[in-house]
Amino acid sequence: MTHPYSATADSSEAGTPLDDGSSSEPGAEGGTTAVFGPGSQFSEFFDDPRWALAMVRATVLEAAHPQIGAALVDNSTFVAHPWRRLRNTFLSMQRMFGADDRVRQREAARLNRLHARLNGTDARHRPYDAMNPDVRAWVVATLFESAVTMCRLSGQPLAQHAMERLYAEFQAFLAAMGDEPGHLPPSLHEFWSYYDKVVEEELENTEAMRIILYKLFDHLPAPPLLNGLPTVWAAGRAVAGPVIGAITVASLPEPFRRQAGLPELPGAQTLMQGAYLAVGLARLLPPGLIQAGTIADLLALSPDSDDPRARTITALRDKINRAGALIRLITPLPPEPEPAGDDGVRRSAEEFFAEVLDQTGNGYLDWPDLAAMARELSSRLDLDEPEETRLYDAFAGWWRELQSALDTDGDGRVSAQEYAAAAPSLAGPALIRVAEVLFDATDKDGNQTIDADEYRALFRTAFHRDTAEAETAYTRSAFVKDFLTFMSGRRRSTPYDPLLAQA
Repeated sequence: MTHPYSATADSSEAGTPLDDGSSSEPGAEGGTTAVFGPGSQFSEFFDDPRWALAMVRATVLEAAHPQIGAALVDNSTFVAHPWRRLRNTFLSMQRMFGADDRVRQREAARLNRLHARLNGTDARHRPYDAMNPDVRAWVVATLFESAVTMCRLSGQPLAQHAMERLYAEFQAFLAAMGDEPGHLPPSLHEFWSYYDKVVEEELENTEAMRIILYKLFDHLPAPPLLNGLPTVWAAGRAVAGPVIGAITVASLPEPFRRQAGLPELPGAQTLMQGAYLAVGLARLLPPGLIQAGTIADLLALSPDSDDPRARTITALRDKINRAGALIRLITPLPPEPEPAGDDGVRRSAEEFFAEVLDQTGNGYLDWPDLAAMARELSSRLDLDEPEETRLYDAFAGWWRELQSALDTDGDGRVSAQEYAAAAPSLAGPALIRVAEVLFDATDKDGNQTIDADEYRALFRTAFHRDTAEAETAYTRSAFVKDFLTFMSGRRRSTPYDPLLAQA
């Protein structure tokens, strides 16, 4: 197999420089161009709308690696909570590729702690380890190659020097993570042979890859922005899901498509190239109108939030509701459950299990689900050591308590049926410990109350919206009581549902 750029040894064969900064010159004072932050090659792509298609493609190629695929299936929340995962990914990339080196070092340390917790064996009893440097190099390789490919597919191939700059930046990213050099080839020319070799010899038709291509987009839950509009969302998803899947498959390396047995629909290549060209036109919009981080924030924004943009979203939802009524008249769709009601409304044990406890979406409750909760809470509170480890340890203690109380068949995990049969026994000492550790982590100033700023850091909503107006602070006892009511009483909660149940 030969990648389209494998034989490209000089700039005359690599296309022409782009108008968007890919032909950046050295700094004004003769210094080198930036590796991170404004002025870097990657910064030109971060808000590029084509990057959305390229990210899906890169994720599929990552998931096709057996070690990464196994780690995703066992530990990731990308199926049950894709929008949360998207927002966290964008935030992490902003930190890693930003100009502030201290922020980058702190984020790299956080990612390394996260990856160190992801290891195990796949369905064929092969070990996987997210700290494996060769596996981490492949993740970076897919991001780089997909960025290059998105430019080629949209008719604006990168010039040789732009590709070399971009490759150097991704190498610097891997170095910032603390990995020793040598896991990615030292030069761009050698990279293409490495890339082709991994595609031919190591990638597989993994379960994680199939989920992304054939399940994720067909069953993608609505983002918080469109919660409560099931008809409109289902109608759009029914069209967009298969199209995104077809575009992604058509953009994958042809030998891998053949090896993995991925069917390519007639006309998919034309559709794929048209999609990249069409999305690329959005780059002509005024600067700042399309920003990846802003879009991710909007998708995660609940209409119940105190964010000023929420008022606009509420008005938009009213209009979409009217459109939804028209769609129901024209094209009836199967009914979908309406969203949660006001505080205090109970949900069934089955609903709570699926919406809150089963974070990975595999139909069972086990340690990766509780680890995902700890990971999300640690990310929201931006915890460092040792607070992060204390929170993980508290959740690990809760998992041991749950496993002992609920795993009646001894298979090492808890089914929805096992949970429903013994749900009232959830509020044990270990869950109380989780609530107390979470309170301490949120109470940054250690004054034994959670003030408005601390409350917002955890819940991303206003304090007085969710608590009695007479209250000026959230006490430890009130916090623990509310947390236990949510986690064991299965009552819907305005602040806690978005925290752990939001997609």
